[in-house]
Amino acid sequence: MMEDMHVVENRGSGIRAMLQVMLDANLEPPRFADRRSSFLVTFRNHTMMNPEAIAWLNQFAHVSLNDRQRLALVYLRQHDQITNSDYQRLNRVNTMVAGQDLRGLVQTGLVAQHGASRWTSYTLQVLQELPEQKFLLLDEAKILAYVREHGSITNTECRKLLQVDLQRASYLLKKLAAEGSLRREGERRWARYRLA
Repeated sequence: MMEDMHVVENRGSGIRAMLQVMLDANLEPPRFADRRSSFLVTFRNHTMMNPEAIAWLNQFAHVSLNDRQRLALVYLRQHDQITNSDYQRLNRVNTMVAGQDLRGLVQTGLVAQHGASRWTSYTLQVLQELPEQKFLLLDEAKILAYVREHGSITNTECRKLLQVDLQRASYLLKKLAAEGSLRREGERRWARYRLA
């Protein structure tokens, strides 16, 4: 009624303007909650892309990520989890783009997926070791902990430990060996990895 009387602007134009201003200022977008009898808007008073966040992101420079995915990682650093709708709100994209980007983050190993369908959520899968700012994926940390406890690990033991397929286990073990964390003994099926 107020719009028809030209007392207010077009419906929703203020929210679009507010979102753009917050995005330009590198602030996290507001969170909206419609509670039928009331409408709650939550603003977080902190800049997402501050120098500390950028320095933290730089450790993943070797991973192919787009700007939206980088922003999601910073968001996950400050929150327990992110959902598809959170990603849409954060990056102002549709559900398809959000889903593709989130699946891409899972494939990098930096993010873990929990649940399925509309109950899917994602958590950060990175441990940070100070002061070197080196990061370990949780799977890598589990492998190293297993080797410390048992003395060595095989591909079969790695698959059982992490509940992953042959390709993922091989990738992780070879990566840890290439980085110098593990030392490989034996070839092919008889390969066993020990602490370097």
